[in-house]
Parts: sequence; C-alpha cells; structure tokens
Amino acid sequence: MEITKEYEDGLKLMEELTTNAQQIQEQVLSQILTTNAGTQYLSRFINGDADKQCFKTNVPIVTYEDIKPYIDRIANGETSNILLTQPVHEFHLSTGTSGGLPKLIPVTVGTYNQRAVYYFTLQFGFGDLDKTGKRLQLLFAKTGSETACGLKATTVLTSMLNQHQFRTAIPKLLTSPIETIFCPDNNQSMFCQLLPGLIHRDEVVSVCSTFATVVLRATKFLEQYYGELCSNIRTSRISVWVTDPGCRNIVTSIVKPNPKLADSIENLCGCKSWEGILRKLWPKAKLVDAITTGVMSQYAETLEFYSGGQPLVSTGYICSEAICGINLEPLSKPFEVSYTFLPNMAYFEFPPVEKDGATICLNRFSLMLNLLILIIPIQSWRHFKGAGFHNNTPQFQFIERQNVILSIESDKTSELDLLNVVNEAKTLLDPLGFILRLYTSHVDASSIPGHYVVFWELKAKEGNYDNIVELDRTIMTECCSRMEESLGFIYRLYRKENAIAALEMKVLKQGSFEALMDYHVSQGASLIQYKGPSCIKSKEAINILDSRVMARFFSPKKPKEFG
Repeated sequence: MEITKEYEDGLKLMEELTTNAQQIQEQVLSQILTTNAGTQYLSRFINGDADKQCFKTNVPIVTYEDIKPYIDRIANGETSNILLTQPVHEFHLSTGTSGGLPKLIPVTVGTYNQRAVYYFTLQFGFGDLDKTGKRLQLLFAKTGSETACGLKATTVLTSMLNQHQFRTAIPKLLTSPIETIFCPDNNQSMFCQLLPGLIHRDEVVSVCSTFATVVLRATKFLEQYYGELCSNIRTSRISVWVTDPGCRNIVTSIVKPNPKLADSIENLCGCKSWEGILRKLWPKAKLVDAITTGVMSQYAETLEFYSGGQPLVSTGYICSEAICGINLEPLSKPFEVSYTFLPNMAYFEFPPVEKDGATICLNRFSLMLNLLILIIPIQSWRHFKGAGFHNNTPQFQFIERQNVILSIESDKTSELDLLNVVNEAKTLLDPLGFILRLYTSHVDASSIPGHYVVFWELKAKEGNYDNIVELDRTIMTECCSRMEESLGFIYRLYRKENAIAALEMKVLKQGSFEALMDYHVSQGASLIQYKGPSCIKSKEAINILDSRVMARFFSPKKPKEFG
C-alpha cells in the first residue's frame, strides 16, 4: 500500500485527536455552552451561565421524549433558538425507534461540517485503495418528506448524497451512478447498481454498503437475477421491467454488447456452491465494507461464506444523535472490532449504569451524548463494553441497544414491544378454544432476508391439547399478520421493501418450554431464579424448540407502512 499524503494527514489527525482527547472534549463543551447557553431550553436550568460545572450540576439527563415538544415546535415553524442557536436546515429521521414514527433530529451547518471531517478521517485507513479502482457500494436513497414549516425530513444517507461534494465524488469513487441510487424502486435500483458493478468487475476494489444485511440482500438478488443480468450484458438490451427513466437512461449509456464477459459471469454464478462468490466475481476487491458489529454480528458467518476470505470491515460507529467512533484496526474480526471515540464530534460522558442489581462503571457503560449542535444531555440507551484506550481516548465495543431483543435491519423491537404485539394477536385464539401458554422469539438470519420467528405453546381451554391434529390455518396466519401490523414503523417499512421477510410463527408441542428450562438449568442457571427468555439466541436452545414444532405459519401479507 502506497503511503500517500492523505494517509499521512489522516494518521496525524488521529494522533492529535486521541492524544489530546480531554482538552478537545473540554473545548467542545465550552463551545457548546458559549453558543447555546441563552436558548429557551437551557435558560430554564443555567440562566445563560456558560460555566461547565454549572451545566453538569443543573442540566438533567433526558430522553428524546422530553425534548420532542421543542423539536415539534421548530418543525411546525417556530425559530430554532428555542432549542439551539444555529438555524435548523433539515431534520434527519432516526431508525432507533422500536415503535411509532422515527425521531426527528435537527440538523445544522455544524452537522454538515462534522460529517465532512468524519469522512475525511475514514479515508486514511486504507491508504490509496480508492485510487486503484472503484467501490461497488450499494446505496439506496429515500425521497423523504417535509415538515409543516417546509424543512426536509430525510435519512442521514439521503442528506449526505444530496450534498454537492458527495454528488460530484460519486462518479469517481463508485460503480453505481447517482441515478440508480436515487431510484424509488428498490428492485430496479439494485438491478441497475449490480449491472455496472458486474460490467466493471475488474475495477472493483471493495464491495460495500451500510450494513451486512444489505450486502447479503444483494447476494440473494444476484442469485435470482444473474441470468437476466448476463443477458443484458450479452446483448446490451436492458430488461423491459426497468422502467425508471433515470435508471434506464444511465445503464443504457453504460452497457455495451459483451458476450465474453456475460459467459464468464454466468459460469461463475452457475456453480453448485456460492461459497466465495464475492471474491470470484470481483477478484481485485480487497475487502467487504459493511457493519457487522452489534445486532449485525448475527450475519457475519453467512457473509464470510460468500466473501471467500475477504476481510469484513466495520469502519465506524454512527448513531442518530452523533458520530461516535472510528475503527482504527479495520482488519479485525467482526467479534473483535472496537471503535475509538472521536473527541471532536460530540461531548461524551459515561455515567455508571445499573444492570442486574449492580452498578457497572468500567466494563460496560451507557453513553450520554451532548450534541455539538444541540446542547441537551440525551441518554442514548446503548450498552457498550470498554475496550481499552488508543493514546488517551477510550475505545468501545458495541454490545446491544438497551431493551432491544429483535433486530434485522434498522428495526428495533424491545421486550415490551414483543409483549404488546403478542397480546394483540392472541385475542384471535378465543374461537379456537386455546390460550397462549408461553412464547419466545429469535431472529432467523439463515436465509436472506432474515425474519422474526415467534414460538407459541398453546393450551386447550378444555380437553387434551395433544389430541389436536390440525389448527385453523386462517386464524393462525391472521395471528401472524396481527403481530406484524402491531410492530413499529421501521419494521413495517422494511417489510414493505422486502428487506425483512414474513414473520413466522412456530406452534410447539406441550412441554417444550419445560425442556428449554431443563437445558438452561443444565448449563448452570438456578431453577428457582430461571426466567423464560423473551428472545433466545443460543443455537442449542433454538434447536430444542425447533425439534418440538408441530405447525408453522407465516404472515400472508405485508403490513401497512403507516397505521
């Protein structure tokens, strides 16, 4: 790898940031307070006093719901200074809401500047990799909406892609034309991003997307459509179902008849096993760049199968509230990845948290974010594990979101969410004469896309349950639909777009949960303190329940996106 000036500048910047982390954090907090101390929200607590100790003593840690009324007022047309000094240019839509609509995160010029610094910092990790070719980076922008005052509300990715500097950089960096990224039809977008990616397969230096699920979804799509893609390459005639004008026009200008390339791709894809298919199709790619930490770690094994030994790289950790950290050892295995906090991105604090009756300060901590643009201490409800230091800056491994038990894409379903949807669906059991005895769940990531599995053990109100041969399929599938309809907005959105497959219910034989309890006790759990889990992740535990399934049902229709 050539040591370029950009690479050296990136290393120098990271050394400065991580060596002087404490001073930089003090400067960040001072800047926040000096700028925003007079806002309506902060004046309630510090009355214009920009002293850091006054802030730490008097400004409470809150949740999003506590500041939502202020954000709603701005979205409805009031001036930004009720909450922050800088004008709000747009809102980002979070994906961290397990139920209801996404959160609105105010965005200012300061946010854009931060983002530019962050993406510059990311580039140094692989030296001149982008100078040797292009990325096959699968991106899907959303149209977004407008608030009552006319400000845009959109995803972080869409906001980034709409900025001039990113739009002008895309043709130099990516095989995907901007027109394909902004196509509103995900299937057409995927087809028209993979098409130039295959045509320029010898130029691809990395296969990328935001999350592991997107890369796996693209692999599944390729498995279904490789024959048609090869036909397009062989004849230069674009498939008739690609009707989006932007997509059709741009790929028509790219695709030239190339029977030799089409035959080569078809031979690779027509083999019995797809192990290592990403390496075979893109032989010069040095890595697969997608998040495989946290809930995405469940997909690492499958992605490794397809990648054929190419490193799986999780470059950074970003949440709705702020940019948090960067992976300084990008070639680490997914389960070993740690991120280094970027002290110039936000003001971070690590208050001790209660877990299982004990106060945890060192090994696991919650993260309080004081946004650079929004001086409000917001509990981010995430669990991280301390992973040492780089120079004077803490490093962390993402463990889980607090209370989230099921997640496939950006959907986040908590224990309470699951309880509510199960309670909603089980009311349909009355005509069958059954009651729901016990339930649990897990995410099935063995197929693409993944889906929720909910295990139900039923008990007959009268008679012997074991004598029942067949359940009413209509009612049981309606139970599945009722659960999906009751899940959060983000889940329903991804179901509509086929990024999450239909929810599956597995009805268990009598005594299945006792068998599960016996297993946990055999592994050291206390019989008297054993609590049936709302979600199981152990393969052994899942196998125990799967071996006792008497009937399976799937949701027969997609839930409404809104409702």
